[in-house]
Amino acid sequence: MNSADKLLIIKLLHTVIWVFFVGVIFYVLYSGITDNVTALTWIGIALVIGEGLTLLVFRMFCPLTLIARKYSDSEKDNFDIFLPNWLARYNKVIFTSIFVFAVVLVLYRVL
Repeated sequence: MNSADKLLIIKLLHTVIWVFFVGVIFYVLYSGITDNVTALTWIGIALVIGEGLTLLVFRMFCPLTLIARKYSDSEKDNFDIFLPNWLARYNKVIFTSIFVFAVVLVLYRVL
């Protein structure tokens, strides 16, 4: 398997994982908006916090980004994921903001 194929597999996997976590973040937000906080809401919050801790351990890089770097010397923010470059660049800021708002809303609902 050549480098381009390996990078393609990493990009696909990274994109699938990204879609999963965005779905989880929006589920947590939905739970707070609809006042339907369940065990799944708390599991979702724990999963996103776990992802955040993973990013902290890897100095704010996804481990897949570090692996993908072996197969590309691109300077683009989206070299390792199928997202528009602007979204890849601001991904953490955008979705961390939404997640924090969602968690605050969930806590407001349950307290």
